[in-house]
Amino acid sequence: MRDEAVCIRRWDYSETSQTVSLFCREHGVLRGIAKGAKREKAAFSGGIELLTRGEVLAIVRKGRDLATLTDWGLIEVFPPLANNLHANRAALYFTDLIAHMLHDGDPHIRLYDDLIGALRSLAQPQSLATAILRFQWSVLLETGYKPMLDRDALTAAPLPTDDGALAFSPEAGGTVNAAASGGAWKVRPATIALLARLDTGEPIQPGECVDRRHAEGDEPSVVIGRANRLLAAYLRHLMGQELSTMRHLLGPIGGR
Repeated sequence: MRDEAVCIRRWDYSETSQTVSLFCREHGVLRGIAKGAKREKAAFSGGIELLTRGEVLAIVRKGRDLATLTDWGLIEVFPPLANNLHANRAALYFTDLIAHMLHDGDPHIRLYDDLIGALRSLAQPQSLATAILRFQWSVLLETGYKPMLDRDALTAAPLPTDDGALAFSPEAGGTVNAAASGGAWKVRPATIALLARLDTGEPIQPGECVDRRHAEGDEPSVVIGRANRLLAAYLRHLMGQELSTMRHLLGPIGGR
């Protein structure tokens, strides 16, 4: 197989060889061994580095855990990931989500393209929070866990319109009426309004007002932060664990 891919995991197998996990555009997550990858004249651009994009050539044999990588041609690197701690943490969180939310060999072309876009956007510090939000949303969308926002996820009834009456149920997979939600997480209407904009694909610029209620409420950055932590808490529920990269990037998630 030949495909383009991003390296999401790498381990030294020996002094000259590597084992890697690649997120391929058309073939999904691929685990393989690159024999002699670190030799000076090997066909691997001097080794496969984490969070780089390249073209991979591999031999995939049915029944084997590892493919044999025969070539890696470097296409793109993302310099901000080496120079900015927050950008690096965000990128590592993205790779963790891919590793834990996707099955090997399950292609997700749109998610791959969204990953490339997210990694490029990390070059602009003011776009980091929105890049995290969009990528978390993309993971949920592509894996079939997009939260229900336009009606009660438990009853399918219309949601209440008064402020402070909403909650989010990870078990139900979306927004519910806080008055009858049991152990669901209370959530602010402005947070749900922001996620609804993501669902429609409407652009969200850093620093803009996300919802009319901002005139009397929080700054847009605060709302985006809350939305990021809500999606992270939902992803944590789905994975059954809190990733260390999630905690290092977003701090206390809440929603337990």
